[in-house]
Amino acid sequence: MSDTPLTVAVEAALAAGRIQKERADSIGEIQYKGEINLVTEIDLLCEQEIIGRIQKAFPGHAFLAEESGATEGDADHLWIIDPLDGTVNYAHGYPCYCVSIGYQCKGEVVAGVVYNPCLDELFVAERGQGATLNGKPISVSITTDLKQSLLATGFAYDINESSDNNLDHFQNFIKACQAIRRPGSAAMDLCYTAMGRFEGFWELKLHPWDYAAGWLMIEEAGGQITRFDGSPFQMGDRSILSSNGHIHQAMVDVLMKR
Repeated sequence: MSDTPLTVAVEAALAAGRIQKERADSIGEIQYKGEINLVTEIDLLCEQEIIGRIQKAFPGHAFLAEESGATEGDADHLWIIDPLDGTVNYAHGYPCYCVSIGYQCKGEVVAGVVYNPCLDELFVAERGQGATLNGKPISVSITTDLKQSLLATGFAYDINESSDNNLDHFQNFIKACQAIRRPGSAAMDLCYTAMGRFEGFWELKLHPWDYAAGWLMIEEAGGQITRFDGSPFQMGDRSILSSNGHIHQAMVDVLMKR
C-alpha cells in the first residue's frame, strides 16, 4: 500500500514532535530573526526531518516552510509547514507548542496535521472526512452567546513598533466575552477552537504556515473561518477570524468597532 499525503504528514509530525520532546532540556543555540522573534536549532532540525520525509515519499512536490521559505516544485502539490509553532514557549520551557503540516492540492488544503507533543495530542483533518483528536471525531462547541465564550488571540512580533497591534481588539473583546487566553501558538488555538475548548480565535499578521492545517481543522469540525469583516478567507491573508460559527457574527461586530 502506497503512502498517502495524510499518512506521511502524520508520520512526519510525530517524528518532529519526538525531536521536540527529546531536546526540550537541550535546545541548543538560539538565534534572533528580530528583536523578540527567535529561532532555535530545534526549529531547523524539525523542519529538515519533516521535509526529508515528505520528499522521500513525494519527490517533486513544492514546500512553503517557516524557516526555509518557498522551495520550487510542482505547485499543484504544496506542503505548508510550521516545524515548531510556539518557539518562544519552547525556548522558555512553557509547554504549549506543536508541529503543523498542511497539504494543499491544486489550490485547496485537503489534509492537515497538528501534533502537540506536550500532551500527546494528534489533530488530523482530511477534506470531506471530518477532523479527529487521537483518532476520535471532534466538533466545535455549541455555545451561542459571546458573553459565555472563551476566546483566544495572539500578538505579532512587531507589537512595539506597529500601531496595528491587536490591543484595541483585545480591549473590546475582554469586555464582551467570558475570558480570553493567549497561549502563544496559533495552530494550537485553531485546533482548540475546532474541538470546542475555545469558542473563537482571532489574530493579525499570521502566515500560511501558522494556519494552513488549523484552517482545515476548523472547517472539518463544523466551525467557520473568515477575514475580520466576515468576507471569505483566502490562503495568504494575514488576519484570521475563526469560531464555532454560532458566535461568528458577534465577533465580526466587535472587530468592526472603531
